[in-house]
Amino acid sequence: MHRRNLLVFAVLGAAALAGCSDSSQTSTPADTLDKDVLTVGMELAYPPFEGKDAAGNPAGVSPDFMADFGKAVGKKIRIENIAFDGLVPALVTGKVDMVMSSMTITDARRATVDFSVPYANAMLALLTRKDASIRSIEDLNAPGRTLALKIGSTGHLYAQKHLTKAKITALADESACVMEIVGGKADGFIYDQLTIYRNQQRNPKATNAIFIPFQDVEPWGIAVRKGDVKLKEALDKFIADYRAARGFEKLTQKHLSDEKTAFDRLGFRWFFDTTPEK
Repeated sequence: MHRRNLLVFAVLGAAALAGCSDSSQTSTPADTLDKDVLTVGMELAYPPFEGKDAAGNPAGVSPDFMADFGKAVGKKIRIENIAFDGLVPALVTGKVDMVMSSMTITDARRATVDFSVPYANAMLALLTRKDASIRSIEDLNAPGRTLALKIGSTGHLYAQKHLTKAKITALADESACVMEIVGGKADGFIYDQLTIYRNQQRNPKATNAIFIPFQDVEPWGIAVRKGDVKLKEALDKFIADYRAARGFEKLTQKHLSDEKTAFDRLGFRWFFDTTPEK
């Protein structure tokens, strides 16, 4: 869903850490693409996009995409598992060379990092309690309503701005938010459509999914350090070539085939489709 917005303190923390980071781990934007190993920051807690296999190794859409990118540019790829609100600080301080973690491109983030061209478009949706009598986003903006939201997500930011009458419970990960809904402790969870669909399918007796659009499409991109032109250009070219070679269809078939079938049935635009809407 990514579908996520870093909190202000994370960006401020990056600035504070910059002065004490290990310079041996830091590369300047001019030489990042000259390194033999490129380190990618991900939060491996968001399958099927960023997750782990049975052996604990990185697995999912983003690890597979980065493996293919590494082959294309002749570099080894190393994935660093970092909590979402630490990803941009890790990039700014040089702990990682780029971030691919279902991250929404926003103006606030652009002030700190640069982004590749979008590789996906996501829309927010709602997961609600089965007995909560919620039909739209407006129904959540009322006293007595409780929202379970992932800290730093775009759903969290949306609620802080637009759902001011509801109580917000901010939690560290998506699964904890879902359990608040399933356990009847919260009325609504806001996240990207794919995540909401998957979790409603897992909990059909306790939850409902509401897909009525209530905000603009959210493009996902790969973050690089400010001024890292060579790496950004390499990523942009690879995304275009990958799309032309049907690489995203390959990722869909491997990781998201059931969701693609459901999205086609529901008439939703597939999230790897980044063509401009007419």
